[in-house]
Amino acid sequence: MDNQKIYSTKQAQALCGALEKRGIFVKPEHWDGYKHVDIHIPDVNINIEVDGMQHLTDPEQIMADFDRDYFSDIHKLNTLHITNEVLMNNLDQIADAITVVVLKRRQQKA
Repeated sequence: MDNQKIYSTKQAQALCGALEKRGIFVKPEHWDGYKHVDIHIPDVNINIEVDGMQHLTDPEQIMADFDRDYFSDIHKLNTLHITNEVLMNNLDQIADAITVVVLKRRQQKA
């Protein structure tokens, strides 16, 4: 990604803000050595991808996502995929649920 700037979508920015408001440290547009991840929560090894419809309707995109998820899996990173539409209609519920997962994972690590 030489000199190419990557920008978060408004949906990913909204989720970042909602998680930060709940005390969750996030790294937007995190480069993991293979790909940019929309949102990375480093202390609990979670990646969040905020996806457009092409991730569900374009066969090539689906296959690329399989490869991306495999890379994350072998590096012990869990990936949560959320569509833009679902996120914007359920932002607070999704942020609350992710927060609970993060807190539970932190307790398990302690």
